[in-house]
Amino acid sequence: MIDLRLLREDPDRVRASQRVRGEDVDLVDSLLAADERRRSSSTRFDELRSEQKSLGKQIPKAQGEEKAGLLKRTGELSAEVKAAEAELREATEEADRLARGLANLIDPAAPVGGEEDFVTLEEIGTPRDFAAEGFEPRDHVELGKILGAIDTERGAKVAGARSYYLTGVGALLELALVNMAIAQATSAGFIPMITPALVRPAAMDGTGFLGQAAENVYFLEEEDRYLVGTSEVPLAAYHMDEILDADKLPLRYAGYSSCFRREAGTYGKDTRGIIRVHQFEKVEMFVFTTPEDAEAEHRRLLQWEKDFLNALELPYRVIDVASGDLGASAVRKFDIEAWVPTQGKYREVTSTSNTTEYQSRRLAIRLRDENGVRPLATLNGTLVAVPRTIVALLENHQQEDGSVVVPEALRPYLGGRSVLEPVK
Repeated sequence: MIDLRLLREDPDRVRASQRVRGEDVDLVDSLLAADERRRSSSTRFDELRSEQKSLGKQIPKAQGEEKAGLLKRTGELSAEVKAAEAELREATEEADRLARGLANLIDPAAPVGGEEDFVTLEEIGTPRDFAAEGFEPRDHVELGKILGAIDTERGAKVAGARSYYLTGVGALLELALVNMAIAQATSAGFIPMITPALVRPAAMDGTGFLGQAAENVYFLEEEDRYLVGTSEVPLAAYHMDEILDADKLPLRYAGYSSCFRREAGTYGKDTRGIIRVHQFEKVEMFVFTTPEDAEAEHRRLLQWEKDFLNALELPYRVIDVASGDLGASAVRKFDIEAWVPTQGKYREVTSTSNTTEYQSRRLAIRLRDENGVRPLATLNGTLVAVPRTIVALLENHQQEDGSVVVPEALRPYLGGRSVLEPVK
């Protein structure tokens, strides 16, 4: 949620943010009205309670008709207090409901527009010219079969569409990528975490995933639990309802988890291979820091992501995501897209978002410094999402015979292998 004081003082700024996001602008006025109702209801309740307490002190001292009048008024007040309390509760719930539907205030530096209106910040590396090398590149599905690394046919047989097995060297490649990512993160001071895949509704709602992203979330009704789509959710909720000392910030965590996504609304998109799947593994960076340092921390997260992809020797670009393509919690997001040769385009492999105080307010996480207690900032960034990284690795580092050269930085995590050889 955003700071309601800012909403009251500068509603036009909030309206402008909603507008460029493509979100409901009228929600701002509805929330303002609900907030005013809540505040007036609170004032009315406090006044009645004060009168009730005052009468409680007067009655023992009163006599005769005065006492009878006070007792009569006490009976009336009791009913009025109950009604005022009910009105305050209802007004508070309505204001809270509307506030949770309001997206975070967008960073003025973020590009304005829809999915295709991103701004390319930089391009790193040069895509290979396979034609000049004299052969047509194979896609990751074909390479996966040649290497005995990916089995989508049996994945579909066992688990349905958008499912897969990583086999042999494919499984080893996943473990190598995860171990390499955790090694980089811990060397940068991140605390490694293995997080729950099932969370309570408060955790999922608190991170903002029951709004725009709700259609892609798996819900287990009997257990009243959600399967996480990213370890961002359990990492954000790790300090839920806590106050953190400012001198211990930033707190940086690197969470390894399985991720589950329904991929609703993607019918017909990326049905071949492992680019868009229902379950995958990921190492996610998550940071708790001061609001003042959030923007600088966002750039640090982006650099850590770049360092990882540079080590894998992949060509990629960094884009500044446009306002209409941001999640509700992010004020700004940078995506890194790796080049996929057989598609002739860049595809997202990591992203990093600055969510400022939005999640901490919803999860009641605060910091304590010399100025007292206040909300802190949270940020997240993907260090490695395994399937898409495997896609980029296989396709970019393939050789004419179907073998794949292993980037030097990854070799120690693959038992020293320098080349992935076709299975005979």
